[in-house]
Amino acid sequence: MTAAAAPMEREDCAPVKPRGICSFVRRQGRITVAQARAFERYWPRYGIDYQGTPRDLDALFGRRAPRVLEIGFGNGEALALGCAADPARDYLGIEVHRPGVGRLLNRLAGQNACNVRIWMHDAVVVLRDEIAPCALHEVRIWFPDPWHKKRHHKRRLIQTSFAALLASRVAPGGLLHLATDWADYAAHMLAVLDAAPGWRNLAGPGRTSPRPASRPATRFEARGMRLGHDIRDLLYRRVDD
Repeated sequence: MTAAAAPMEREDCAPVKPRGICSFVRRQGRITVAQARAFERYWPRYGIDYQGTPRDLDALFGRRAPRVLEIGFGNGEALALGCAADPARDYLGIEVHRPGVGRLLNRLAGQNACNVRIWMHDAVVVLRDEIAPCALHEVRIWFPDPWHKKRHHKRRLIQTSFAALLASRVAPGGLLHLATDWADYAAHMLAVLDAAPGWRNLAGPGRTSPRPASRPATRFEARGMRLGHDIRDLLYRRVDD
Protein backbone atom coordinates (compact mmCIF):
# COMPACT_ATOMS: atom_id res chain seq x y z
CA MET A 1 0.00 0.00 0.00
CA THR A 2 1.35 3.42 -0.88
CA ALA A 3 1.25 6.36 1.52
CA ALA A 4 -1.38 8.04 -0.63
CA ALA A 5 -3.71 5.09 -0.11
CA ALA A 6 -3.48 4.96 3.69
CA PRO A 7 -6.83 5.05 5.51
CA MET A 8 -7.62 8.10 7.62
CA GLU A 9 -10.53 6.99 9.79
CA ARG A 10 -8.70 4.96 12.47
CA GLU A 11 -8.71 6.25 16.05
CA ASP A 12 -7.31 3.25 17.95
CA CYS A 13 -4.01 4.99 18.58
CA ALA A 14 -1.49 4.85 21.39
CA PRO A 15 -1.56 7.37 24.25
CA VAL A 16 1.01 10.13 24.14
CA LYS A 17 3.45 11.30 26.78
CA PRO A 18 4.00 14.83 28.08
CA ARG A 19 6.68 17.09 26.59
CA GLY A 20 10.18 16.28 27.82
CA ILE A 21 13.58 17.82 27.04
CA CYS A 22 13.43 20.48 24.34
CA SER A 23 14.95 19.34 21.05
CA PHE A 24 15.59 22.80 19.61
CA VAL A 25 17.02 26.19 20.46
CA ARG A 26 14.85 29.11 19.41
CA ARG A 27 17.43 31.03 17.37
CA GLN A 28 15.33 33.79 15.85
CA GLY A 29 18.05 35.53 13.85
CA ARG A 30 17.48 38.81 12.08
CA ILE A 31 14.21 39.09 10.22
CA THR A 32 14.16 41.18 7.07
CA VAL A 33 11.61 43.85 6.24
CA ALA A 34 10.13 41.56 3.57
CA GLN A 35 9.81 38.69 6.04
CA ALA A 36 8.18 40.91 8.66
CA ARG A 37 5.73 42.15 6.05
CA ALA A 38 4.98 38.54 5.12
CA PHE A 39 3.71 37.88 8.64
CA GLU A 40 1.38 40.86 8.42
CA ARG A 41 0.06 39.96 5.00
CA TYR A 42 0.12 36.20 4.81
CA TRP A 43 0.07 34.68 8.29
CA PRO A 44 -3.74 34.99 8.43
CA ARG A 45 -3.87 32.97 5.20
CA TYR A 46 -1.30 30.27 5.93
CA GLY A 47 -0.57 30.39 9.65
CA ILE A 48 -2.11 28.33 12.44
CA ASP A 49 -2.01 29.89 15.90
CA TYR A 50 -1.48 27.31 18.62
CA GLN A 51 -4.62 26.81 20.75
CA GLY A 52 -3.98 23.49 22.45
CA THR A 53 -6.95 21.58 21.04
CA PRO A 54 -7.19 19.13 18.10
CA ARG A 55 -7.77 20.82 14.75
CA ASP A 56 -10.49 19.99 12.28
CA LEU A 57 -8.23 19.69 9.25
CA ASP A 58 -11.14 19.13 6.88
CA ALA A 59 -12.53 22.51 7.93
CA LEU A 60 -9.10 24.13 7.83
CA PHE A 61 -8.49 23.13 4.21
CA GLY A 62 -12.10 23.04 3.08
CA ARG A 63 -11.83 19.45 1.88
CA ARG A 64 -10.92 15.91 2.94
CA ALA A 65 -7.57 14.83 1.55
CA PRO A 66 -4.43 12.95 2.63
CA ARG A 67 -2.25 15.10 4.89
CA VAL A 68 1.55 15.41 4.92
CA LEU A 69 3.37 17.00 7.85
CA GLU A 70 6.92 18.36 7.59
CA ILE A 71 8.60 18.97 10.93
CA GLY A 72 11.38 21.56 11.04
CA PHE A 73 11.03 22.91 7.50
CA GLY A 74 13.82 25.50 7.85
CA ASN A 75 13.46 28.08 5.10
CA GLY A 76 10.55 26.14 3.61
CA GLU A 77 12.14 25.29 0.27
CA ALA A 78 11.16 21.61 0.34
CA LEU A 79 7.69 22.31 1.73
CA ALA A 80 6.91 24.87 -0.97
CA LEU A 81 8.14 22.51 -3.69
CA GLY A 82 6.20 19.59 -2.20
CA CYS A 83 2.82 21.27 -1.95
CA ALA A 84 3.16 22.70 -5.48
CA ALA A 85 4.03 19.32 -6.99
CA ASP A 86 1.32 17.43 -5.09
CA PRO A 87 -1.97 19.38 -5.17
CA ALA A 88 -4.07 16.30 -4.35
CA ARG A 89 -2.70 16.26 -0.80
CA ASP A 90 -2.71 18.90 1.93
CA TYR A 91 0.56 19.95 3.55
CA LEU A 92 1.27 21.02 7.11
CA GLY A 93 4.54 22.43 8.38
CA ILE A 94 6.05 23.18 11.78
CA GLU A 95 9.04 25.46 12.36
CA VAL A 96 10.23 27.72 15.20
CA HIS A 97 12.71 29.86 13.23
CA ARG A 98 10.87 33.09 12.48
CA PRO A 99 12.98 34.25 9.48
CA GLY A 100 12.50 30.87 7.82
CA VAL A 101 8.75 31.04 8.39
CA GLY A 102 8.64 34.55 6.93
CA ARG A 103 10.55 33.43 3.89
CA LEU A 104 8.16 30.53 3.32
CA LEU A 105 5.12 32.78 3.69
CA ASN A 106 6.38 34.98 0.89
CA ARG A 107 7.09 31.99 -1.31
CA LEU A 108 3.68 30.41 -0.70
CA ALA A 109 1.94 33.68 -1.54
CA GLY A 110 4.05 34.03 -4.68
CA GLN A 111 2.95 30.62 -5.94
CA ASN A 112 -0.62 31.15 -4.71
CA ALA A 113 -0.51 27.91 -2.73
CA CYS A 114 -3.83 26.72 -1.37
CA ASN A 115 -2.96 23.32 0.12
CA VAL A 116 -0.56 24.26 2.93
CA ARG A 117 -0.81 25.61 6.51
CA ILE A 118 1.97 26.12 9.05
CA TRP A 119 2.59 26.38 12.77
CA MET A 120 5.41 28.38 14.36
CA HIS A 121 5.56 26.37 17.57
CA ASP A 122 7.16 23.39 19.31
CA ALA A 123 6.57 20.33 17.09
CA VAL A 124 6.12 17.92 19.99
CA VAL A 125 3.48 20.14 21.57
CA VAL A 126 1.65 20.63 18.27
CA LEU A 127 1.59 16.89 17.59
CA ARG A 128 0.42 16.15 21.11
CA ASP A 129 -2.26 18.82 21.38
CA GLU A 130 -3.42 19.94 17.92
CA ILE A 131 -3.22 16.92 15.61
CA ALA A 132 -5.85 14.26 16.11
CA PRO A 133 -5.05 10.53 16.29
CA CYS A 134 -4.34 8.95 12.90
CA ALA A 135 -4.87 12.27 11.09
CA LEU A 136 -1.71 12.10 8.97
CA HIS A 137 -0.72 10.10 5.90
CA GLU A 138 2.94 11.04 6.00
CA VAL A 139 5.44 12.75 8.27
CA ARG A 140 8.69 14.18 6.94
CA ILE A 141 11.62 15.05 9.20
CA TRP A 142 14.46 16.13 6.96
CA PHE A 143 17.81 17.16 8.40
CA PRO A 144 16.80 17.73 12.02
CA ASP A 145 19.36 19.21 14.40
CA PRO A 146 21.81 16.35 15.02
CA TRP A 147 22.92 17.57 18.45
CA HIS A 148 26.19 15.88 17.61
CA LYS A 149 27.93 16.30 20.98
CA LYS A 150 27.37 13.22 23.10
CA ARG A 151 26.14 15.21 26.11
CA HIS A 152 23.42 16.70 23.88
CA HIS A 153 22.11 13.42 22.42
CA LYS A 154 19.21 13.54 24.88
CA ARG A 155 17.97 16.59 22.98
CA ARG A 156 17.63 14.79 19.68
CA LEU A 157 14.08 14.83 18.38
CA ILE A 158 14.03 11.15 17.44
CA GLN A 159 13.59 9.34 20.76
CA THR A 160 11.46 6.41 21.89
CA SER A 161 8.70 8.62 23.28
CA PHE A 162 8.57 10.69 20.10
CA ALA A 163 8.35 7.56 17.93
CA ALA A 164 5.29 6.55 19.97
CA LEU A 165 3.75 10.01 19.55
CA LEU A 166 4.28 9.86 15.79
CA ALA A 167 2.75 6.37 15.63
CA SER A 168 -0.35 7.69 17.36
CA ARG A 169 -0.80 10.48 14.79
CA VAL A 170 -0.04 8.60 11.56
CA ALA A 171 -2.74 6.34 10.13
CA PRO A 172 -1.86 2.66 9.63
CA GLY A 173 -0.29 2.36 6.18
CA GLY A 174 1.15 5.86 6.42
CA LEU A 175 4.78 6.82 5.93
CA LEU A 176 7.54 8.30 8.09
CA HIS A 177 10.42 9.71 6.05
CA LEU A 178 13.60 10.92 7.75
CA ALA A 179 16.81 12.23 6.24
CA THR A 180 20.11 13.28 7.78
CA ASP A 181 23.66 14.04 6.72
CA TRP A 182 25.11 12.89 10.07
CA ALA A 183 26.08 9.22 10.13
CA ASP A 184 25.81 8.86 13.91
CA TYR A 185 22.34 10.41 13.94
CA ALA A 186 21.25 8.03 11.18
CA ALA A 187 22.47 5.13 13.33
CA HIS A 188 20.58 6.58 16.31
CA MET A 189 17.38 6.94 14.27
CA LEU A 190 17.65 3.37 13.04
CA ALA A 191 18.16 2.03 16.55
CA VAL A 192 15.19 3.95 17.93
CA LEU A 193 12.71 3.35 15.12
CA ASP A 194 13.61 -0.26 14.33
CA ALA A 195 12.74 -1.05 17.95
CA ALA A 196 9.63 1.16 18.10
CA PRO A 197 6.19 -0.49 18.06
CA GLY A 198 4.06 0.50 15.10
CA TRP A 199 6.88 1.14 12.61
CA ARG A 200 8.44 -1.10 9.95
CA ASN A 201 11.67 -0.18 8.18
CA LEU A 202 10.97 -0.45 4.45
CA ALA A 203 14.62 -1.24 3.71
CA GLY A 204 14.89 -3.86 6.44
CA PRO A 205 16.27 -3.58 9.99
CA GLY A 206 19.38 -1.47 10.29
CA ARG A 207 19.25 -0.33 6.65
CA THR A 208 18.68 3.02 5.00
CA SER A 209 16.75 3.63 1.76
CA PRO A 210 17.57 5.34 -1.52
CA ARG A 211 16.36 8.94 -1.70
CA PRO A 212 12.78 8.90 -3.02
CA ALA A 213 11.87 11.31 -5.80
CA SER A 214 9.40 12.91 -3.37
CA ARG A 215 12.28 14.47 -1.43
CA PRO A 216 13.63 17.34 -3.51
CA ALA A 217 17.35 18.06 -3.48
CA THR A 218 17.50 21.42 -1.72
CA ARG A 219 20.31 23.96 -1.38
CA PHE A 220 20.81 22.79 2.20
CA GLU A 221 21.45 19.24 1.00
CA ALA A 222 23.76 20.46 -1.76
CA ARG A 223 25.81 22.34 0.81
CA GLY A 224 26.14 19.21 2.95
CA MET A 225 27.30 17.21 -0.04
CA ARG A 226 29.91 19.84 -0.90
CA LEU A 227 31.21 19.42 2.64
CA GLY A 228 31.54 15.69 2.04
CA HIS A 229 28.50 14.60 4.07
CA ASP A 230 26.70 11.43 2.99
CA ILE A 231 22.92 11.84 2.87
CA ARG A 232 20.91 9.01 4.40
CA ASP A 233 17.15 8.48 4.00
CA LEU A 234 15.10 6.31 6.34
CA LEU A 235 11.60 5.17 5.38
CA TYR A 236 9.15 3.56 7.79
CA ARG A 237 5.62 2.27 7.26
CA ARG A 238 3.03 2.64 10.01
CA VAL A 239 1.82 -0.87 10.83
CA ASP A 240 -0.65 -2.34 13.31
CA ASP A 241 1.08 -3.69 16.41
